[in-house]
This record gives sequence, structure tokens and C-alpha cells, in this order.
Amino acid sequence: MAKALENEADVRAAAINLLARREYSRAELWRKLSPRVEEAGLLERALDGLQEAGYQSDERFAEVFTRSRLGSGYGAMRVRQELRSKGIDSDLVEQALESQEDDSYAQALDACRRRFGEMPPDTPKEYARRMRFLVNRGFGFDEAKKAINTPAED
Repeated sequence: MAKALENEADVRAAAINLLARREYSRAELWRKLSPRVEEAGLLERALDGLQEAGYQSDERFAEVFTRSRLGSGYGAMRVRQELRSKGIDSDLVEQALESQEDDSYAQALDACRRRFGEMPPDTPKEYARRMRFLVNRGFGFDEAKKAINTPAED
């Protein structure tokens, strides 16, 4: 069990230690640190101080996370759901998605081709498998259908 955090300096140091590795949303930091802090007000003050100092920003987290996930072949619907689960406000989620000029169809086509190659599906079962893959990745039904049905370029 990790050491209990008893004062604001300890909480701040633990949060900075986490933030040094990667960006975290405020809600993620709260979930990670709250079991180690007995007084909720102490954690709240420490997180407020980190935001004021610019060490933690939900807006920056949303932008970095969105860019990373879209670049990894995930669709906007999946990114939206993941950001909301990480405690990001809906307005910030939409702002982050809008800032990334994404062509969802092109991303779906790229993800489909990376996973399955250039050959079109030869059976309904294979078509359904590709559709499930793209929909689970967060692409809309229409984008997935169009990506699967796009013929390979010669």
C-alpha cells in the first residue's frame, strides 16, 4: 500500500510525479490520489494549485488524448466515449475533436486496410467481421460500410 499523503505538499508532489509521466485529467488524478488522502479538501486544494500553475489542464489532456487516439486508428465516437469516462466535460470533448481536422472516412479506410489488407471481403461473415472491427473502433456505421466497400487502388 502506498504511503498516506498528509499535507498539501505531499499531495502536490505525488500529483506532479504522476504528471511527469503523462497527461492526466483532473478526475483521473482525483481517482488515483483520493485513496491516499483522508481529507478531500486537501486533495481539492492541491489539484486547484496544479491547475493554476499550469501543471494540469483538462483542455490540454483532451487535445493530447484525442490526437493520440485518432492517430492510432480510433474513431471520433470511441474517443468521445473514452474522454467522457476520464471525466472531461462534454464541451471540452467536442472542442478537442473539432481541433483535430479528421476525415473519419479516410481514417476508417486506413484502419480497415491496415488490419485486413487491400482485398475486399469475400463472404458475408468476413464483411460482418470487418464491420464489427470498425464499429468497435468508434467509426459510424456509414463510414465503416463505405470504407469496407471502397475498392483497392491499382
